[in-house]
Amino acid sequence: MGVKEVFDQSARTYDRARRQLVPCFDDFYGTVLALIPYEPQDVFRVLDLGAGTGLLSLFVADAFPKARLRLIDLSQDMLEEARERFANEADRFEFVVADYSDDALVGEFDVIMSALSIHHLPDERKEPLFHEIHRALVSGGPFINADQVLGSTPEIERIYRQEWLSQVRRRGISEADLAAALERIEQDKMATLEIQLQWLTAAGFRHVNCWYKNYSFVVYAGLKRADTNE
Repeated sequence: MGVKEVFDQSARTYDRARRQLVPCFDDFYGTVLALIPYEPQDVFRVLDLGAGTGLLSLFVADAFPKARLRLIDLSQDMLEEARERFANEADRFEFVVADYSDDALVGEFDVIMSALSIHHLPDERKEPLFHEIHRALVSGGPFINADQVLGSTPEIERIYRQEWLSQVRRRGISEADLAAALERIEQDKMATLEIQLQWLTAAGFRHVNCWYKNYSFVVYAGLKRADTNE
């Protein structure tokens, strides 16, 4: 079963255990909001890569009520959940079923963001994606990625996995939700934080930095250089 099929299958239940499966939930998503360089009443365009059911877009839309958001995901079933979530404000949202790692990003955006998606891509598709994201941003625009990363050594990776399992179990996750999460994890193709920051820099981003880290959960970002349109 591939990534699309796994997420199609879990679309209806995906959000149910988010706070248990992401033990640092508030800080993790809150850091993304803090890195968006706009005031609450500003009008700007956001692209959410691998948007799924629209959870990250929900937080951004609530914090910035005049922002306009395009949500891209491989799974039509996941995006249908997002459509239902934003049904009362449909004019602010656009939904695109596409493989963002394979298709060109159409349009120009003030902010490009992603949450818990890019780690599903093989490394040979992550690095070109960062170049494509850079191209699709306005000058000075940020790319913000909230994701999971591979430990820089096998021992560190082992600790990451053990701590995650301990934390989600302490939070009382059901066996069904844990089993579904473990099935999705089989699709993971994580890269280390260090190499991803290097790829961002090579793609032309500046001020590349990891702004939040909790074991394997990280939020890193970079700004498109103001002196280039490439």
